[in-house]
Amino acid sequence: MGSKYTRGCCGWLIVALIAALVATAAMFAIMKRKPGGRGRHMKPLPVPGPPGAIDSKYGDALGVALQFFQVQKSGKLENNQIPWRGDSALADGKEAGLDLSKGMYDAGDHMKFTFPMAFTATVLAWSVLEYGDQMSAAKQLDPALDALKWITDFLIAAHPSDNVLYIQSCGPISGVGMKLEHVGDPDLDHNCWERPETMTEKRPLAQINKKSPGSDVAAEAAAAMAAASMVFKSSDTSYSDVLLQHAQKLFTFADTYKGLSSESYPKLQDFYNSTGYVDELLWAASWLYHATGDQTYLSYVTVQNGKTYADWGRPTWFSWDDKNPGTQVLLSRLNFFGSKQISNAENEGLKSYRDTAEAVICGLIPDSPQATASRTGGGLIWISGWNSLQHATNAAFLALVYSDYMLSTRTAEVQCSGKYYSPTDIRNFAASQANYILGDNPMKLSYLVGYGSSYPQQVHHRGASIPADAKTGCKGFEYLHSPNPNPNVAMGALVGGPFQNDTFVDSRDNAVQTESSTYNSGTLVGLLSGLVTTSSVAQSFT
Repeated sequence: MGSKYTRGCCGWLIVALIAALVATAAMFAIMKRKPGGRGRHMKPLPVPGPPGAIDSKYGDALGVALQFFQVQKSGKLENNQIPWRGDSALADGKEAGLDLSKGMYDAGDHMKFTFPMAFTATVLAWSVLEYGDQMSAAKQLDPALDALKWITDFLIAAHPSDNVLYIQSCGPISGVGMKLEHVGDPDLDHNCWERPETMTEKRPLAQINKKSPGSDVAAEAAAAMAAASMVFKSSDTSYSDVLLQHAQKLFTFADTYKGLSSESYPKLQDFYNSTGYVDELLWAASWLYHATGDQTYLSYVTVQNGKTYADWGRPTWFSWDDKNPGTQVLLSRLNFFGSKQISNAENEGLKSYRDTAEAVICGLIPDSPQATASRTGGGLIWISGWNSLQHATNAAFLALVYSDYMLSTRTAEVQCSGKYYSPTDIRNFAASQANYILGDNPMKLSYLVGYGSSYPQQVHHRGASIPADAKTGCKGFEYLHSPNPNPNVAMGALVGGPFQNDTFVDSRDNAVQTESSTYNSGTLVGLLSGLVTTSSVAQSFT
């Protein structure tokens, strides 16, 4: 009888234990559905191990997104995977005795601007440094490295001497897809709509030098090559060394001969009109510190120029123009993981960068007291009508990286005006932006071309809009204005995105919404790579 009673008692204990587990799981589910906002401290989460199971949604999207770099390649193509693309711009740079045929076209046109192209390389390199193991697990690391090297090869060629950098290579441009509403250069009135493979027009070059400085472009190129030098360090030491040498010389050039490229070349103001260059100087010096360990660069961004240049305490939006939020998160890495031989003054500066990075994060979490109101009804971060997905993608990438720094150091929470948010809360925000892009939005439309069953058919893109065998010359505008879908799919293009009311008009003439840009793809690749599976990030890049 005693044994029967014991079995019955154990049975009730098991039932009670299961009930408690179910209640705990339900509570966790509720907390997960309604993130953060708790006025109490949280416990640290366990540190993730090696890459786990692949999330097929993000893995498939990553494979699609990386194809856009192949679509955008200039020069003599190698192992071309895009059937409607071919060699183009093979004579770029010849007038200066250089081979500038590589690199990538900026957007839906045939322009090659070093400034946004270098930014693409910087964030793509950062993505590999943080999530290379996850890219590898998803079998997408090689395409990312190929795209990065295609740009850095161009940057090396564009920097033929210490104080010279070629910053522009372009042919005739259609005013339809301009970055501003009007064009002041009469040369641009000679519009062209043609495939890059058939271009015959002259493609002028522009350079920055001592007399015509461009600290913004030179410093961004320095950041790109410093970051990329760490990516290639283990696989190609000599190439890595070359990149680092160029990066150091370009930073010295940018810091010694200060000025904006758009002031040296006013025509640039109609395209990429940088609002300043001190953010690029801090950005480049931060990457150079990571690449070299040279305290001079750390002192530059903290003790020497932190208070003057960094705009501590004021969150802004990460973009090709504003590198401050990126620098804040990147330097937070040093504060999270620590670094040898850092002085008290440098540590104070790093803390100020991290505090500002946390202010950025607090502005992104939807139910944070500091949450930005700059969102669509569907939950997308929305700052500007032109290329609206740019800021959402960039913000989500930074948030994801920051959440992984927290996870990898068992940092339990960030505090936003008295409320606490976990790394999971921050990651959930990043995932919400990615999910919106991939089709979880009021339009039920994937804004990543080639992903899902419904995506834009009339991307504002010359090569995609014209049949590969068409003979248009410069005046192929019948294809621009055609109501038909593009004959070629610009695989991986992240289009401009929705209006603030979550609507989207799929028309090739609507460049505001349907034009894609290469630099958006850099942070998108990082975002998708970080979401494809969980893994701890490395304590150091080197």
